[in-house]
Amino acid sequence: MATQDKAKDTAGLKRLLTALLLAADGPLRVDKIVGLISDAVDEEEWPDRQSTKDVEDALYELKVTYSPETGIELAEVAGGWRFRTASDLGYMVGRLWPERRVRLSKAALEALAIVAYRQPCTRPDVEAVRGVDCGGVVRSLLDRGLLRIVGRKEEPGRPLLYGTTPLFLETFSLDDLGTLPSLRDLDNLAQEDEVRAIRDINPDLADELEQANAEAVAAEEQAQAASSNDEHDEGDVTEPSEETSDASAEIDAQNESHQEDSGRSAQDGSTDAESSEEAAD
Repeated sequence: MATQDKAKDTAGLKRLLTALLLAADGPLRVDKIVGLISDAVDEEEWPDRQSTKDVEDALYELKVTYSPETGIELAEVAGGWRFRTASDLGYMVGRLWPERRVRLSKAALEALAIVAYRQPCTRPDVEAVRGVDCGGVVRSLLDRGLLRIVGRKEEPGRPLLYGTTPLFLETFSLDDLGTLPSLRDLDNLAQEDEVRAIRDINPDLADELEQANAEAVAAEEQAQAASSNDEHDEGDVTEPSEETSDASAEIDAQNESHQEDSGRSAQDGSTDAESSEEAAD
């Protein structure tokens, strides 16, 4: 009976989540959903409270149910969850609202990528990488809601600092900035595209290039491992123990005492010699 009640509660929670996600105008965070349910329970509009784990488990079950094969998928974007159409059907769905289609120029994509990887950064920082004026491009990205002003840099003139927005994460299907591909990943993709293009013309040359790239990656990994080992070895240099320090201090004290005794002996000898000379006189 308890199992049936549990299954019924889970089914009811999944129905609720489906409705909330469809009605939301943006990604819903788990804590937001938990808060909505708690408020509804307080006002006697929903039977039971739900923990964060219960909501997350139900969302992952829904994610399996709504896979890209169905034409609709449940995705984690911008720190929350939302329903969206399958990515391969995006061009067809976009025909319903041609005026909403986001078209970014190459210059805009370059500026956006620079800010995404270097944020917070100023417009001169972007221009230093691109080598051209970026004022118009930055304003365009601000108007589109992909960039935002996050503050001012503490330097003469106090230029504005720019960063990306949650809409940027949502547009590019990113959960957070940590899911951005690394620069090394981008280099690997560029190399794969190069090999793929060459393979259509000269398969043998493509194989040689692919092998050379693999050897370069292996050499880089070996160099990084060797560098890490060297740093580890430097960190293993032992410091003198307390016993060694105490022994050294004791030896130094003995040496100083010996030197003082020698000095006194020499002084006494000199005094005796002077006394003998006076007696002889």
